[in-house]
Amino acid sequence: MRTAFPPHALHDYALLADGERGALIGPDGAISWLCSPTWHDAAVFAALVGGAGVYAVTPEGRHVFGGYYEEGTMIWRSRWVTDDGIVECREALAYPGDVGRLVLLRQLRAVDGPTRFSVVLDPHGGYGGDPIDSVRRGDDGVWELRTGDHRLRWQGAPHAVAGEQGLRADIALKAGERHDLVLECAVSELPADLPRADQTWAATEAAWRQAVPALKDTIAAGDARRSYAVLRGLTTRGGGMVASATTSLPERAEEGRNYDYRYVWIRDQSFAGQAAAAAGAHDLLDAAVGFVAARLHADGPRLAPAYTVHGSPVPDQRDLELPGYPGGFDRVGNRVRAQFQLDCFGEALLLFAAAARLDRLDEHHWQAVDLAVRAIGERWREPDAGIWELSKRLWTHSRLICVAGLRAVVDVAPRHPRAVTCTRLADMILGATARSSVHPDGHWQRTPDDPAVDAALLLPAVRGALSASDVRTRATLATCRRELTQDYFIYRFRHDDRPLEDAEGAFLLCGFVMALAEHQQGRTVEAYRWFERNRGAGGGAGLYAEEFDVAQRQLRGNLPQAFVHALLLEGSVRLGE
Repeated sequence: MRTAFPPHALHDYALLADGERGALIGPDGAISWLCSPTWHDAAVFAALVGGAGVYAVTPEGRHVFGGYYEEGTMIWRSRWVTDDGIVECREALAYPGDVGRLVLLRQLRAVDGPTRFSVVLDPHGGYGGDPIDSVRRGDDGVWELRTGDHRLRWQGAPHAVAGEQGLRADIALKAGERHDLVLECAVSELPADLPRADQTWAATEAAWRQAVPALKDTIAAGDARRSYAVLRGLTTRGGGMVASATTSLPERAEEGRNYDYRYVWIRDQSFAGQAAAAAGAHDLLDAAVGFVAARLHADGPRLAPAYTVHGSPVPDQRDLELPGYPGGFDRVGNRVRAQFQLDCFGEALLLFAAAARLDRLDEHHWQAVDLAVRAIGERWREPDAGIWELSKRLWTHSRLICVAGLRAVVDVAPRHPRAVTCTRLADMILGATARSSVHPDGHWQRTPDDPAVDAALLLPAVRGALSASDVRTRATLATCRRELTQDYFIYRFRHDDRPLEDAEGAFLLCGFVMALAEHQQGRTVEAYRWFERNRGAGGGAGLYAEEFDVAQRQLRGNLPQAFVHALLLEGSVRLGE
């Protein structure tokens, strides 16, 4: 029986998600990350970051791992080839998720030949800090456990043995046999009725079939559908989409770049909504519009860059006393709550405009448009933290993406009185930015006092701030190609005189933006090269983190990163048009 489940390379993890929370599964069948009741709450299984808590289903004996998602779903099949045959564990969080209770389904299968599974259920609330307070098996063979505020109920292993490391069981199957395990977890009393595995599986399958569109007219349709499913899985019933399912997975080993992304970034949600609009998918688009509009109505010009999924402020950043994922340390909360990011208003306008083209805005949403326009008018001269959340400066990207958003509003409502205001404001911001932030070589530079180029400066032209034929658009693209790229991967900017790959990983979001920029220029072959090169940087499950270490061919940062999946989805649509 296994006792330890060490972390693995990010490439090897799969994600289960039900909209309200997510679970990471490693190649050993160990669920080593799961927060409850929702994304930003404390983990019940925290082995990924050095805490206690794991739920593992692992074949005994020698085996090699694999796995795949069922098409258009977040239903994962862990698959192992053993000395005796082929075995699987079909896994899912019941979808759509219940806000107050998660239901985790695991179906063991002896596909070819007999097998024996080792099962460990060892939950610990509070990121592993809470002990198991009670363990009880009912007359029906169902286990009930408590750890901290969490109540758990487990069906399918009446013969399990309770010990110092939770519950442990061996399950033997003959060729062709299946066996269901059903785990519930909540911070309130669990309902009296037990969920039935067959009914819950059927409901989950049906819900995913309805949630994910066919996307037949895209390139790489399978990956586009998977990205859509990931975005859907990261989006709550309240409409908020978390930027990632995890916290503190380091962007660079031993450099302290560890962040908590289990919150809703206005920018990232706008990216996802625009991608959904491009795909003609209304549910993700409507969720994004609803959440962003609500935040604008609540906070207006003081819109925060990020919120919890409940729309409340992001908690202050603090460190946990845990070992962390190798190369990093554990941190929860985020300092983003104290930042001003001007580009969020521009991205919100781009989102609303995309929705308006599909006739998805009501009067409440148009009022949010006016609030965003007014906020840009009031604050565009202020220094901000920018898209990369750095020091307060007059970031060129922030101003140009606001120009793009304002022009998009004019495009969808040219006869509305607000169109005159938007046009004048866009012209004013563009003129002032051009006077201060065009490099002598003709490309946009990062700030008035920083002559370097930045991959983020590709996005405003893609979004319509300037035309594709504008000399500054073409010069910026050419300079990014020359100074920031390596073998069809692109880095955000140069940190210093070091080689690009020594400072950080290639930025996959920017790689897909490069594909869109080349496509906009009519360079179809180059666009496809960029798209395919960055598409190939995903993990074995087709998930993408924020960065890709080109030298070691490894994913870096939190997993999965929603905005990468959003731009992959949009790129697959745009290049397929």
